[in-house]
Amino acid sequence: MGDLGRVPVGVVGASGYGGVQLVRLLMDHPKLELVYLGGDSSAGQEFSSLYPHLAHRVSQQIEPIDLDKIADRCQAVFLSLPNGLAYKMAPTLLAKGCKVLDLSADYRFSDLNTYKTWYGGDRTDHEVAETAVYGLPELYRDRIAQAQLVGCPGCYPTASLMALSPLLKQGLIVAETAIVDAKSGTSGGGRQPKTNLLLAEADNSLAAYSVTRHRHTPEIEQICSDLAGHEVLVQFTPHLIPMVRGILATVYATLRDPGLVREDLLTIYSAFYRSSPWVKLLPVGIYPQTKWAAGTNLCYIGIEVDPRNNRVIVMSAIDNLLKGQAGQAIQCLNLMMGWEETLGLPNASFYP
Repeated sequence: MGDLGRVPVGVVGASGYGGVQLVRLLMDHPKLELVYLGGDSSAGQEFSSLYPHLAHRVSQQIEPIDLDKIADRCQAVFLSLPNGLAYKMAPTLLAKGCKVLDLSADYRFSDLNTYKTWYGGDRTDHEVAETAVYGLPELYRDRIAQAQLVGCPGCYPTASLMALSPLLKQGLIVAETAIVDAKSGTSGGGRQPKTNLLLAEADNSLAAYSVTRHRHTPEIEQICSDLAGHEVLVQFTPHLIPMVRGILATVYATLRDPGLVREDLLTIYSAFYRSSPWVKLLPVGIYPQTKWAAGTNLCYIGIEVDPRNNRVIVMSAIDNLLKGQAGQAIQCLNLMMGWEETLGLPNASFYP
């Protein structure tokens, strides 16, 4: 245990947007102590030199990645790394007794053939991958609580699945009609410069990208299939919005029962998410905005039914860096430690 009985934790990949969100949240967590910051190209640098706005709170240096040192000092480790790196580290950390939370795609898939199809790589860690639990607490809370390895969901899948899950679990929609239209801020592309994320490119513009081939598609389909009890293919189209943070996912699907109205669906969603403190269902006629979720671990959901074509429309808004990334990872660790899943996480947005 760390200082004052706190659990010592580390962040590998501390220099990226996911890493800095983890650092910020961990500093204020009442039961966790941040004892290790690791990186590759950033090793040897003061964390404050990368993020001067946290200089008054963080005096640590980013250290080279040394799995033995990490395991010796940390009880739990967040791997906030590009895809294809976590699976080279997680088996060793697990064998040394650490709890591991992977924020990349490496441990999100129960079938590694799906991972290799969409992400590439030569995976040999099948036995380890089989122990991973998908880290969406609203669906797999009990499994997460017993896990040593959690594959934290992507930001788009989080927003999409929060909207879709009750419909699929209850068999309320014709599954093959599901369409997800999602829009994300530029921080979802990470801190490394990409041409399409430059202000001159993104400002005053709205663009779809990776149409029919986005890597989050099989992740969404995997969980949808699990919920529905049969294979489900989803039409998923992401868009880049000229804002920094936030995702709005709008889901369309055909209802099986043409007699269902939005009040019925609100009742069903309320029951489905009754034990989920981070889900906020909005009243009839109120639809979510990304700004409401900014800086929080909340997910706002609005529901509408179009009786003319028998379609349901569900809108989900999250902060892609918190509920879609770092906040959800800490929510999972809270469950793994047997704590309240709300512990140490913000629930009031930056507004306006």
